[in-house]
Amino acid sequence: MTAHHDFETAERTRLRKKVLWRISPFVGLMYLVNYLDRTNLSFAAPAGMKTDLGLTAAGFGLASGVFFLGYLLLEVPSNLALHRVGARRWLARILVSWGVVASVMAFVPNAPWLYALRLLLGMAEAGFVPGVLLYLTYWFPKKDRVRAMSLFLVAIPLTSVIGAPVASALIQYGHDLIPGLSGWRFMILMTGVPAVVLGLICWFYLTDKPADAKWLTSHEKQILIAELEREQEAGDRSHKVRDALLQPKVWLLGLIYFGVLYGMYSIGFFLPTIIADFREQYGVRFSTLQVGLLTMIPYGVAALGMILWARHSDAKNEVVRHVAIPAAVGGLGIVAAMYAGGPVLAMVGITIGTTGILASMSPFWGMPTRLLTGAAAAGGIALVNSLGNASGFVGPYLTGWLSDLTGSQRGGMWIVLVFLFLSAIISIVMFRSRFDERANAKDTAAVEETVN
Repeated sequence: MTAHHDFETAERTRLRKKVLWRISPFVGLMYLVNYLDRTNLSFAAPAGMKTDLGLTAAGFGLASGVFFLGYLLLEVPSNLALHRVGARRWLARILVSWGVVASVMAFVPNAPWLYALRLLLGMAEAGFVPGVLLYLTYWFPKKDRVRAMSLFLVAIPLTSVIGAPVASALIQYGHDLIPGLSGWRFMILMTGVPAVVLGLICWFYLTDKPADAKWLTSHEKQILIAELEREQEAGDRSHKVRDALLQPKVWLLGLIYFGVLYGMYSIGFFLPTIIADFREQYGVRFSTLQVGLLTMIPYGVAALGMILWARHSDAKNEVVRHVAIPAAVGGLGIVAAMYAGGPVLAMVGITIGTTGILASMSPFWGMPTRLLTGAAAAGGIALVNSLGNASGFVGPYLTGWLSDLTGSQRGGMWIVLVFLFLSAIISIVMFRSRFDERANAKDTAAVEETVN
């Protein structure tokens, strides 16, 4: 009996790894390109874009944030469409449309055109992140979900580890490679092209659901489908879209995510500018490429931290504290960086802050995906993501406005701390009992017993 149980356990482990490495790296690559297209303005701004288009700090914040107005308008309908027509087709459509818009943005003549195309880019991208997160629930049981999501979300820091030097190099060496196109415009053009290519690949590579997977054996399909179906039946969950959209806890999850993303976007859009400002603060000067290389440091550490923290969350079968602790630490690190006595200490604070903020994201998505299933998950996940991404408009604009008002980044970073602490407090107070790890452990044991 023990030998048989050990064999089945080893078989499930092999199956989970097979599914993980088939799906997560590819959707992670898609998100890397997505996040680079979303944040490439942060590299273009100090490299001539603000001067060429006459942008103030508040204007740059508006250009960064107006993306999310279009994004929020179509988020829920887009995810419901994905649930109906299938992830493969819908994600391919999203990738191609945003890639085209992102490339066209290289030719904007002034700030109003930049605002318009950023709004259109948000509409084109709407539904991508919640769509992938929903897609992962079709393939991974909840005990493996945080790790799978971390391999998708780790694209955020990797965008800066990989994307920062690439974007900086495109700016520095791409000037006039296309006659009349400055370096920052060339960079924006080139970062839009990979999305179109990946969209075409996505159409043929992704599989909508386990039952359709030709790369799984019949026995592997049966094991995976049975485990997912039994898990969906366990517990008291919402299955209808209307129920999910009206649940107070779904809105509270959106508020938690608002705080986390407020910190992420404030840092993401302004970190290159913060590093460039070291010249005035500490008397050190960096080239555009050097700013890109320095930006890699906090995000490189954050990428490793995200994966390790997600593994710890899965091992403990706990999500709430794994959201609250790093969120609070992240806020403290960011504020401490603003009061550091030198560039090294400032980078240490930024690194701690960035790692904390990003490490909270994968465990966070373990919360709504445990609460919702089916069509309700499509609408609920999209709503949570929409509410969270509203901070993508508020955060950069408010941070830029405070920078213009005070002549310093400090005020904006204090607001980051407030929102991150608010996210941590709501997580503990409202969700600690709902997602208690002991209850989760009992539920997991029941599923395992049923499968066996």
